Amino acid sequence: MTATPIPRTLTMTIYGDMDLSIIREKPKSRKPIKTYSKLENKIDDVVKFIKKEINLGNQVFWVCPLIEESKKLDHSSAVKKFEFLNNLFPNQVLLLHGKTKIDEKENILNKFLKNEFKILVSTTIIEVGIDFPNANVIIIENANKFGLSQLHQLRGRVGRGNKDSSCILMFKSNLSENAKKRINILKDTNDGFIISEEDMKIRGYGDILGFKQSGIKNFKLADPIHNKDLFHLAKKEMKRIEITNEDISKYKPLVKLYDRADIINDIA
Repeated sequence: MTATPIPRTLTMTIYGDMDLSIIREKPKSRKPIKTYSKLENKIDDVVKFIKKEINLGNQVFWVCPLIEESKKLDHSSAVKKFEFLNNLFPNQVLLLHGKTKIDEKENILNKFLKNEFKILVSTTIIEVGIDFPNANVIIIENANKFGLSQLHQLRGRVGRGNKDSSCILMFKSNLSENAKKRINILKDTNDGFIISEEDMKIRGYGDILGFKQSGIKNFKLADPIHNKDLFHLAKKEMKRIEITNEDISKYKPLVKLYDRADIINDIA
């Protein structure tokens, strides 16, 4: 069960070997999360915003891609961000990451749940299994380095209470075209179905029978991204043929057509 299927899983459902149940309704109390993007050198604006939210009694998630600074990667680290925010908000900031011991992790999460601290600086360890209704703001640093599915999952850590919630995607100025697309998609919609399909269009779906979860494959007649209606129609026809035990010998010319598909595409 998933809120946002990865492209490979989404594509596998098209082939008919996987039963699919879709629940489109959200819990009645859920409000849409307002998503904004902000250059990382505008961090002062973000700090002003969270000060206002904290004064209103709200809590904040601040997500960084790394635990500690790296010489190889120009990404924000949770440890450095904790130090930065702890200077601005003394005794109101907690730090959580993958190296945190299990018992310490439970203690940190309980303190945050009880609203004893206002800001939780973390890596993506909070991506799933975290439910804090009073936290209504999430800041995601280096958002351009995350995939759409992961950004959507992280954003889902807020918006679980009855307050309006916000997600701020922070990024560097030199964005790639795909990174711009991902950020704009997140700003435009909270719909996990739309996000999954857009994710598939951007990075492909990898191997259906294999391990790769991204990359575009070359199909002769149609592909699951641009011709999904044809795939659904074919799935429906296969079920009909199976139920009626229809003689499929009449479809043999289609096999020959398939062999000539490259020629047809060249002509088109």
